Amino acid sequence: MQALGVMFLIIGIAISVRERKYSLMWRSQASSNQLATALSQLVGTAGGIYLSLELLFSFLKIPENWWNTSIFFVEPLAVISLVLAILQPFVLKAWIRLRK
Repeated sequence: MQALGVMFLIIGIAISVRERKYSLMWRSQASSNQLATALSQLVGTAGGIYLSLELLFSFLKIPENWWNTSIFFVEPLAVISLVLAILQPFVLKAWIRLRK
């Protein structure tokens, strides 16, 4: 079950990075390495979401044993932030199409 989750996460990262590269192609000048830029954006977005969730749970004083009862080898907040960062370019694209 864990291997399937990791596989979906890796596929999601690959698709999200491809979408970020495509959006970078239209927004800015062609850089030397768009893959590195897209990956750094993905990691930066996931890190920001992770810190925000961590601060929110700390501010609301939600006990860690309430949301951190996982049998997986990664922290649940990290996975949630990574999934939200993966979905971000697709939600942004849908939002832009909806506004037109």
